[in-house]
Amino acid sequence: MKHKTISQHPNACMQRGRKAALAALVALFTLNGSVVAQVTERERPAEWTQLVNGARFMDRFLPMPQGVKGEGIWGADSVQGRYVDNGIELPDISFWGGNILQTADGKYHLYVCGWPENSPKGHMFWSNSTVYHATCDNPYGPFKVENSVGKGHNPEAFRLADGRVVVYVIDGYYIADSEDSHVWTYGKLQFDARDRRIIEGLSNLTFARRPDGSYLMVCRGGGVWVSRDGLSPYNQLTHERVYPAVEGRFEDPVVWRDSLQYHLIVNDWLGRIAFYQRSKDGLHWVTEQGEAYMPGVARHEDGEVEHWFKYERLKIRQDEQGRAVQANFAVIDTIKWEDLPGDRHSSKNIAIPLNRGLLLDVLGETSITDDTKRIEVRIRGEKDFDPMAELDIESLRFGSYDEVNYGRGCKPLRTRVEGSDLIVTFRGKGSGITPDEWAPKLIGRTKRGDMVFGYARLPYVDYRPAILSARCPWYDKETHAVKISVENFGLSSSTAAEISLNINGKLVGTTTIGALAPYARTTAAFPHVMLEHGTCEVEANIGGKAVLIGKFDIRP
Repeated sequence: MKHKTISQHPNACMQRGRKAALAALVALFTLNGSVVAQVTERERPAEWTQLVNGARFMDRFLPMPQGVKGEGIWGADSVQGRYVDNGIELPDISFWGGNILQTADGKYHLYVCGWPENSPKGHMFWSNSTVYHATCDNPYGPFKVENSVGKGHNPEAFRLADGRVVVYVIDGYYIADSEDSHVWTYGKLQFDARDRRIIEGLSNLTFARRPDGSYLMVCRGGGVWVSRDGLSPYNQLTHERVYPAVEGRFEDPVVWRDSLQYHLIVNDWLGRIAFYQRSKDGLHWVTEQGEAYMPGVARHEDGEVEHWFKYERLKIRQDEQGRAVQANFAVIDTIKWEDLPGDRHSSKNIAIPLNRGLLLDVLGETSITDDTKRIEVRIRGEKDFDPMAELDIESLRFGSYDEVNYGRGCKPLRTRVEGSDLIVTFRGKGSGITPDEWAPKLIGRTKRGDMVFGYARLPYVDYRPAILSARCPWYDKETHAVKISVENFGLSSSTAAEISLNINGKLVGTTTIGALAPYARTTAAFPHVMLEHGTCEVEANIGGKAVLIGKFDIRP
């Protein structure tokens, strides 16, 4: 099989041209002879130049569906020729944010906020936004406003297990019996920080429904919270942000869960790039290499690009398997505070299709190690996808994302067909799969040359793990013991676990707690232990591995 060299690969070309593109954008958006303050060049890791097509989340963006091009309309020269029927766009309303829900009748419902374009403060009137309910018979638009939900900004809509619809907005939410409701009731979410510092406040929240109907939430600061039903109090589980440990001004997180794992994208708004993360439990995350998105992802089939100055408030539409099939962005054609009332600048919501990925399963019950000789992967056929007929088998690589994203990993040996599925046997050498791996990755291409990717379910991994979480310890004067409340916020029962208490880096006590059902709690007691001022860490030994379940500051 022939591989493209780095110089031939489109990602390498993109990487080399990135600085030139940024320079062009800076020139395009320079105002009054000075460079705008919302452009910062973030230094990328040198190894990103070696990433293959399919490594970045950004590689999943497909051309926008063909639409009606506009000329002589509002917007900088960089967005003339855009598809005016994509997403939602009106000359007298500046739109922002918004995501889509689909109903059983096939109709798509967009909940998006906006304000009059001629508002006295221009874009800076955003704090007076109205949330609109708009509909369309297809997910890409043009969406038509049907009615308004109420005042609010940065909406995100989701369904509760009982079918009611919640539209979150900053500082509150609206709830109704159905998407088409004309009566929305306003309420306030409740939050229990559980003795933890709230990370950068509670705004721009994003939600993912868990298999039991509960909800995982990520706040703007990168804290993870769980509510048992989506409306009951959200409980904070993290003691620090889960975002990548890199320089960045992070906001606009979006989280979702598919049939295999959780996904999280967060935007470095100043650097105008975003990062993509994955998690088995929604609490512990890995960050994949490469940009999740950046300006330039809105392109047409003929290669024309809609050069929006800012892409923010990403929202994801999912298919029946939970896979991301569409991205919706709030976009603006210039720096925000230069969007003035009655001028040619404004904002809208756009829709871009995504490569949904393949459905994959690893066969066999044996854990994969460095000594594994063969790995069998089932590539599931779908009503619009025949893996045997469509895949370029020799192009496939399988293994840890750390290997596959750089063109390494396992190579295919042979194939066989089972019904509509294709079983590919890979050589085990070079998989890079460790005991911590829960979703090894496949990258390749079709016989037409289109990129394919997917994450595989491992038969020996628990995808609904228990999640033990502690509260701050306290001293019980009656029993002369330090006590800690421990709860299970996971999706399955925990096993008995050893709980360790460390203060200022010193182990001061251990005890054992019994199994906990989901959402159950117990109290761990440490007799004859005194609390000291300083840093307290609580660990649970789970399956022979110490897991931090709480970190607190003990103060006078």
